[in-house]
Parts: sequence; structure tokens; C-alpha cells
Amino acid sequence: MFGIFDSKENLKEAKIFFGSSVERRDEVTQRRSPYNNKVVSTAPVCNAEDAQRALQIADRAAAVAAAAPLHQRISWLEDVASKLREYEEDFAKLIVDEVAKPLKFARVEVLRCAETIELTAKELINLKGETIPTDVTSSGRKSLAYYRREPAGVCVCITPFNFPLNLVAHKIAPALGAGNTVVLKPTPEAPLTAYRLAKLFIDSPFAVPDALSLVYGDAEVGSALVTSRIPRVISFTGSVPVGNIISSQAGIKKVSLELGGNAATFVDRDADLKSTATKCAFGAFYNSGQVCISLQRIYIHEEVYEEFTELMAIETNKLKVGSPYEEDTFMGPLIDEDSKHRAKAWVASAKDEGAVIATGGKDVKGIFPPTVMSDVTDDMEIVCEEVFAPIVSLISVRDYDAAIKKINQSPYGLQYSIFTNSLSTAHRFIDDAQCGGVVVNDIPTIRFDIQPYGGSKLSGVGREGPKWALEEFTEIKSVVMFS
Repeated sequence: MFGIFDSKENLKEAKIFFGSSVERRDEVTQRRSPYNNKVVSTAPVCNAEDAQRALQIADRAAAVAAAAPLHQRISWLEDVASKLREYEEDFAKLIVDEVAKPLKFARVEVLRCAETIELTAKELINLKGETIPTDVTSSGRKSLAYYRREPAGVCVCITPFNFPLNLVAHKIAPALGAGNTVVLKPTPEAPLTAYRLAKLFIDSPFAVPDALSLVYGDAEVGSALVTSRIPRVISFTGSVPVGNIISSQAGIKKVSLELGGNAATFVDRDADLKSTATKCAFGAFYNSGQVCISLQRIYIHEEVYEEFTELMAIETNKLKVGSPYEEDTFMGPLIDEDSKHRAKAWVASAKDEGAVIATGGKDVKGIFPPTVMSDVTDDMEIVCEEVFAPIVSLISVRDYDAAIKKINQSPYGLQYSIFTNSLSTAHRFIDDAQCGGVVVNDIPTIRFDIQPYGGSKLSGVGREGPKWALEEFTEIKSVVMFS
């Protein structure tokens, strides 16, 4: 495994990167597989002093990173993407080990990660400004005026467990590609995945020295990174409560937050119900429902509610639950036992309030299964909050107007979708949906890495996607010249 690395290296040990220098610690935390509880990796225990040290190294390296020629930065990203493709299977198995993502989807994540980095390299060519006609107003006068984009400086990137490779790439590739330095704090659930990716960046022959640091930890380390005066950009993907803490602690910095969601869809009476049910089962239970845009609420026209409920249960029961190491497994376990207990509590609470389990609810081989809840009403907690588990709620509505009202009542606004054969209804939905992304005739659980991605309301601020992330990680400098 990982033939590109020193064969003497402990392949389960993640290390700290203080810039381009690697360090290990005697005190480590163990990461156990969510599937079989075996130790799959270890990570050094870091503290606030480590965070400050990494920031200081990034600060000292910032001028060199900003001066690195564009062709070098593009070659750097292309080299890392090429290595990812070469060692796709090794990285995929590592993702399975640490977060129990089924193997076939772990492979897709590695491919997407390589593509994200490649897209960023291509977008760097378009990172430019434009000239401005300063004599357009009577109070102005003719000059050579333009603006350009420059690196913001030191960037802190904090990433989640559910896409431990690709969501790291969505932050550090545009940040480094734009000429910044980065301190990365990855999820504690997948330290080795982040370490291996960071090592590809640092070991590249095109790497900018000390441009990337890697530290581990939870609140202490995160707070030290966020509150420091050194970083100019904080980019975070995670929960709303942590996002609120970051917003209050960061001070005057550029802050990008990709937070939670409560994704919903409306199934109109003219939709292809079988096809829709197949897609909805995928969207609700992919990655064990641990996706910000997991389909959580399905509003169904009352005329087709019973038929769709039956089809949804049938399609859900076709999904294989079991070992994430098997090629045909669709869904493995949740990230930890606490998440499993919360999922069971969501279901129990909904049942107490009058909902019915259409399918699921009871463990399959010790794994909480895909669960469809029917007869759900608006006031039930299961549709008001983000469950982040393989649970989907079915709600009957009389028409489109009722559906869109209920969909928009959520305090979240990441992505919504609609299934309809009416072009006018689709256009209405695009206008009416209060969210960052709309999908027509498919699930809201669709994200193409090239698109702008982010939400409104409690779902966050800022946008990811290579083109838009490059804007987040750069500053505009305006220039006026007179002869």
C-alpha cells in the first residue's frame, strides 16, 4: 500500500506537518473503524501551541507563496491529481477504513478529489481582473484603471468526516493554487486520509516550501486557529453550532461557512413515481444519510402519496446494507455509536408523535438501516432539524403551493429539488425555493464539483467550487494610473 511513500513508514500513523517539516508525537489518539472497531490509524495529539506554531510558519512563508509563478502552482496541482489517480485504490481503502464509506463510493470520492484539483488548476488561468473606465462619470477623469486578484495570505481550512478527501481538496487546492499558505485541521475521524493527501502536496517537486501545514485536534486547536490574528481566511465545513462559534470568534477575517441542511423535494402528481422513488432512495441513504444535502423531507402530492410510499419502501429494501469493504454494499454503518443512538431516538420520537415506519428502523447486522417514515407532519422534530442519518420523512401535501411553503419553512437553505413534468411548475420552483441550489427532476443530493455550492439562511455563507473558492481565497486590489 502507498508505494510512493517510504516502505519503512508506519502506514497507520498520521504525522504533523509544520510547513514542509514532518513531526511525530509519542502521545497519539487512535481511530477505530466504525464497522469493526479495529484500530485503523493514529494521529498525534496537538494543542494550541502547535496551532500557533503552524500559523507562524505559514505567515513567514506567505510572501514566497504569493510570488510563486502561476505555472508552478498549476503544475503542483496537476502533479497531486495525477498521483491521486495513480493510487486511487489505496486512498479508497483508507477512506473505507476510517469512515466506513462503502468501497464503490470511496473510489468515486478519490476520482472526484482528483477532478476537483484538476478543475482548480484550469480555473487558475481565469483568475484575472479587468479594466475600468474611470471617465464614465462627469466627476471622473481618464486613467488606466483596473483591478486584479491577489492571494489573501494565510488560510485556515477545517474539514468534516463525511468526505474526508474531496472536501479537503475543495479548500486547500484553490487556497494553495491562488498563492496562499494554508493550515489544515482535518476531521478527527479521518486523520490518515488527510495526512496522505497533504503528503502528496508537500512531497511534490513543484511544492512551495512551507506553504501547507497540518495539525490535528478538536475545540482547543480549532479555537487557536480561528482566533489568531495571523489568518486572513477561515474556511469551515461542519455543523451550525460550530459555525456560530467560528463566526463569533474569528474577528475581522474572510469567513466561509458550509453548514448544515435539511434537503427536501416535492413529488408532483405527474412525476414518474418509480423512477422518482429509485432516485429518492439513493439521495436519502447515500453515505448513510451523512451528507449536508441528504434527502430528508419528501413532500408528495396527496393523489399519489400512498402509491409513492409503497414504491419508496420497495426501492429502499433493494439497497444492500453491510460491510463497506464488499463491492456491492450500498450502505455501511454510521460514523459512530452516538450517531446510531441519535438516529434511533429520532425514529422513536417520530413514532411517539404518530409517524409510521414504512421500512427500516431495526438494525441490520448491527447497522442502523435505511429508514422510511410515513404519515409525518410538520410539527414533528424529525422534519424540523437536520438528522444526518439514513432517515427520510414522507409528508402528504394537497398541491405545489402547500409543498413550497412547507419546504421553505426550514431554517436551512442548502439544496432543494422537484419532480414534475410541468415546465411552468419547474420554473416556479426555481423562483420560489429559498436555498443555494435547485435541482429539477432529480434529488437535491446532487453536487457537481465544478458548480458553485453553498446555502442560504443557517446553511452558511460563501460558495465552494473551484472558480468561486478562488474568489474566497483572494483579495481584490484596485489600481489607478495616470501618465
